[in-house]
Amino acid sequence: MHSQPLESSNPWQVAALYRFARFEDCASLRDPLEQLCRAHGIRGTLLLAREGINGTIAGTPEGIASVVSHIRALPDCADLDVKLSTAAAMPFHRMKVRLKREIVTMGEPDIDPRASVGTYVDPQDWNALISDPDTIVIDTRNDYEVAVGTFEGAIDPKTASFRDFPEWFRRERERLLDKDKPAKVAMFCTGGIRCEKSTAFLKQEGIDDVFHLKGGILKYLETVPEEKSLWRGECFVFDQRVTIGHGLVEGSYSLCHACRRPVDEADRLSPLYEEGVSCPACHAERTDEQRASYRERHRQEGLAAAQGRAHVGAVRSEQTGDTTE
Repeated sequence: MHSQPLESSNPWQVAALYRFARFEDCASLRDPLEQLCRAHGIRGTLLLAREGINGTIAGTPEGIASVVSHIRALPDCADLDVKLSTAAAMPFHRMKVRLKREIVTMGEPDIDPRASVGTYVDPQDWNALISDPDTIVIDTRNDYEVAVGTFEGAIDPKTASFRDFPEWFRRERERLLDKDKPAKVAMFCTGGIRCEKSTAFLKQEGIDDVFHLKGGILKYLETVPEEKSLWRGECFVFDQRVTIGHGLVEGSYSLCHACRRPVDEADRLSPLYEEGVSCPACHAERTDEQRASYRERHRQEGLAAAQGRAHVGAVRSEQTGDTTE
């Protein structure tokens, strides 16, 4: 398992991982996996479904290695995809292994990335592909993720969740694709899992020339030098780091704990921003009563932090987010 050097200022190792596999009885896998994580002090979220495993976890390098080894011993998981980075503070409040219908929710029951998927493109070859004027480049992430960073020339579907992607593509297909020549479509996401499903979906929709970024944006930012990069901005991640940049260093954004959207310096200067309560993006979406509730929760979290303990509100806030793509 490839690992970047762990600096003393960043004692925690973060592993974003996934694997499409066939788990006939994923419920039986849950307890041993959760017990192992807890035994090693690992925190984060892992999702198990009949179609495989997906999640992001953090802990010591030794603990992460033990959990990754355990997962790779599961059926058809020897080639588990893992992206490693570091964090100065533990980015998660708790450990949870959850059983789900899908490990990344698209809502298309007949999609099977194990049977049909697009062509993987290594990060070092990605620039050439997306610079080709005949390539349609699509960002498959949510609108709030795209807002903080994306690749030059990429199309933003402006979807609120990945479940909206199939409807968006079917609606926009004729506008996007040139009828006079075969379409060449390149897609990307944070770690690769949404691209596996979206390319499988496009193949099912009859698009043959489909490509996706191997290892996702995370692998690109880790391996492609910044001076050669076509990435612009930062990359949203589903943990308390909020965003990361080239070299997988922590970014400049914070998180609105009311709506879970990223917040930049301009947002924090807005009169609509109140830490833990609202930001410019969500202020109009919430009532005064809701903001009063958030304000009290934020106060309680501050008291808990001062006493060196995690507040249940922080845990619940983390659970409601799309913590694993």
